[in-house]
Amino acid sequence: MKDIVKSALKGDNLSIARLISRAEREVMADPVGSADLLSAMRTIHKKVRGVPVVGVTGVGGSGKSTLVARLAREYRKDGKRVGIIAIDPTSPFSGGALLGDRVRMSDIMTDKGIFIRSMGTRGAFGGLASAVYDVAWILDACGFDAIIVETVGVGQDEIDVVKIAETTLVVLVPGLGDSIQMIKAGIMEIGDVLVVNKADMPGVEQTVGELEAMLDLGGGRMKDRKIPVIRTVAKTGEGVIELYAALCAHREYLEKTVGRDTICRRRYEGALLEIVKDKVMERMLDEFGAGGHAQKLVDKIVRSEIDLRTAADEIIQHGGKNGSHSK
Repeated sequence: MKDIVKSALKGDNLSIARLISRAEREVMADPVGSADLLSAMRTIHKKVRGVPVVGVTGVGGSGKSTLVARLAREYRKDGKRVGIIAIDPTSPFSGGALLGDRVRMSDIMTDKGIFIRSMGTRGAFGGLASAVYDVAWILDACGFDAIIVETVGVGQDEIDVVKIAETTLVVLVPGLGDSIQMIKAGIMEIGDVLVVNKADMPGVEQTVGELEAMLDLGGGRMKDRKIPVIRTVAKTGEGVIELYAALCAHREYLEKTVGRDTICRRRYEGALLEIVKDKVMERMLDEFGAGGHAQKLVDKIVRSEIDLRTAADEIIQHGGKNGSHSK
């Protein structure tokens, strides 16, 4: 593991891929990871610089992958290396990512300054694979200047993207009523930049108008700065330069208003909560296994010897005691 970390930190893409694979496998087995992984991540964290992390979310078919590929090219024109984390639905047969985003981004995969990693959700609550934080830090420490996280596009669950991204793009398309549905889903509340892609389609004016009207009424996260609504046509590249400028402007805005340390603190806080939550959930689920303490309590509930809330409290207390003896 030490040799892999050493080569990865020198920018070797194969070693970076191997390190990420190791992190994914171990996090699946244990949310905290083995002693080797803990040692590796300690080394990685010393090299983390806090580079921009952009989250891209939106409904399926909105052209997110094509837009991400275009944005990657803009970063490259600016002399920056880009890491792309594409969160794919997990294959129900193999358990791995379906790799749809890699197929759609095939035209940029030959650029050694762009690293693309597909990750399966594996049923992770919130749509994000639990190892996505480790992947982002690995890419940061290994010299990438910007990281783009593209999510699956499943609605309400996409809100979890804000835990890793400092800037979130919400991608919509005209003519499908997306803006209204996404407002209902709460997605609009996480957007720092709103993108109406496929702006060459009919209905673009209505969609842009709806979004701007919502923002005028105080919707969105930026209360002291109006959230930009940008029209793009990802297939041709139209509007992508303006979108890239908006991303850079938002980073500058955050550094001036909250500072880089606060940006990193928010990211670490969200990641720490997720790791602890996953570990606690793992321990709680053990209680429900065959012969587990929870099964005995269910028997008591059926016999009306105990109520649900008392049983739940006992499971929590029991799981906490068991956890205190774990590694």
